Amino acid sequence: MMNVLCPSARKSVLLSGAIRAASRRWLPVMAGSLVLLAGCSEEPASTAALPAEPATVAASAAPAPGVLGIRPRGDEEVEIDMSMIHSEELKQIFSHIDTNIDEHVLNLQRWIQQPSISNTGEGIQESAEMVKGFFDQLGCQETSVNDVGITEWGQQGNPVVYAKCDEGAEKTLVVYWMYDTMPVTQPDLWKAPPFEGRLVEQAPYSKVMIGRGTNNSKGREMTFWNAMMSIKAVTGKLPVNLIFVAEGDEERMSIGYRKFIRDNPHLFEGVDAMWALGDGGGSEGCVFVELITSGSSWGRGPNYSDIHGGNKRSVDAPAWRHIKMLSTLVDETGNKVMIDGFYDDIEPLTQQELDALKRDSEGRDLGVAARNLGVERFISDDPLEQLTMARYGTSMNLDGIWGGNMFAGGSGAILPNRIVSKHNFRYVPNMNGMDIVAKLRAHLDKHGYSDVEINVVGDVPWAKMSYDNDLARSVDRMFAAFGKPTPPAVEHESILGGYWPAYLFAGDVLDIPIAGGNVSSGGNSHAANEFFVIEGAGNTYGMAGAEKSVATALYNYAGLNEPPASVATASVVASAAE
Repeated sequence: MMNVLCPSARKSVLLSGAIRAASRRWLPVMAGSLVLLAGCSEEPASTAALPAEPATVAASAAPAPGVLGIRPRGDEEVEIDMSMIHSEELKQIFSHIDTNIDEHVLNLQRWIQQPSISNTGEGIQESAEMVKGFFDQLGCQETSVNDVGITEWGQQGNPVVYAKCDEGAEKTLVVYWMYDTMPVTQPDLWKAPPFEGRLVEQAPYSKVMIGRGTNNSKGREMTFWNAMMSIKAVTGKLPVNLIFVAEGDEERMSIGYRKFIRDNPHLFEGVDAMWALGDGGGSEGCVFVELITSGSSWGRGPNYSDIHGGNKRSVDAPAWRHIKMLSTLVDETGNKVMIDGFYDDIEPLTQQELDALKRDSEGRDLGVAARNLGVERFISDDPLEQLTMARYGTSMNLDGIWGGNMFAGGSGAILPNRIVSKHNFRYVPNMNGMDIVAKLRAHLDKHGYSDVEINVVGDVPWAKMSYDNDLARSVDRMFAAFGKPTPPAVEHESILGGYWPAYLFAGDVLDIPIAGGNVSSGGNSHAANEFFVIEGAGNTYGMAGAEKSVATALYNYAGLNEPPASVATASVVASAAE
């Protein structure tokens, strides 16, 4: 067993890409040696409530009740309408969640402590095994970690974890998961080490968990898993059959997941619908590319390696050429794409969809929204225009650029021989990712940059869903019971949401209903101090409420939370009388 130190006694240095981050405290946790960070004493770390295989579980190390002191309802003012919770089993499940919420938070904490960064490969294999362990512990009869091989864009895909839980139920859901996260690019801005999973106070919440992956997307996934474990603890079986597919390439355009689903359609025979991570099932499109300028391709400047910057007096600079090239792609604001034909194929919103956006924008405070997002202001000061951009907009982003002297502070004259910039294009119906790449190529050639290389990292096409199905209606009933409005992504087909590989189950390989939703909350995805709300406050539920919402949605979908016949009949009579 690895000798594990308390976070206050351990220091390390994390490499993020090619940049060495400042030394900071963190806690490396591998699948075979998992650590409890509650109180951090000199006692051996607890490994209770973790998958028996491949993780090592010490049966005698169960945490004492109340070790974290999590309040299931925190400071919440919002309440579940228990008149809409008809199942006695579901009420018992709610009680089980409340009683075991400390353990449930620890489950998330342990998972955060296992890095899983797909861009660098850090902890990917170990995390895949850990996720398989979750499914083993849930009692899935079939679980596997699958090597997907080389993907269509030439990169090795990360493992896909597959699990099948046959409960003998009438309905079957395929559940989408991702276990990979983004790198930590600004470690000095974090208020707690990104792989510790520390609980902190963050107004208005008494407890949130800080950590890379807490909000995107391990918090939501552990919420789902805790809910499933609670259901089995109370009833012995799940209300629906589940097929889990967990990918480790979401932050790399789902390249391995795409190949796995296309190569193995037989694994999903008989599924009725798909449970999505977020609210709703639709997805915007996203194609990700690298643009590469080099002296060797250009025929000018350094042609093999970086050289001394003093040589700029007599040598051309690929870096300046790259900047000039980038300036042709967008207008002076950076907000309009200048590639010929980029906007040609956009399907306009219907009047009904425009009216829905107008309703949703009423009363929207852009100042508050900007502060919550951590930006100075939005492109537009008009709430309707901003909301339309956010929900049905297109863009070309500059995600990163590097080459030459990448060290903070000091000097060091370098004339780089190679410059690389990363870009994601967000697109909507009826645009096409590969068509955008072709138009980008034509633009570069037209402007004299035929030497600039385009490397396609991956493409995730858009998926537009209909929410006239049993799963979406079950989610809608859940939101009503929890006193929350139906999210726009569940209510309006045009609201695509952030990109995720929904398209594979929305007509590419299978064509099934996709929906999802719970009342969890968090923020700062891809940013410093990513967090997940543990104890709720005001109109925001904490983790316990989120777990109850998942259980409720699935019980609704299984038809196990229906009102008694007498109540249903009375409701129909009352409606008719009105």
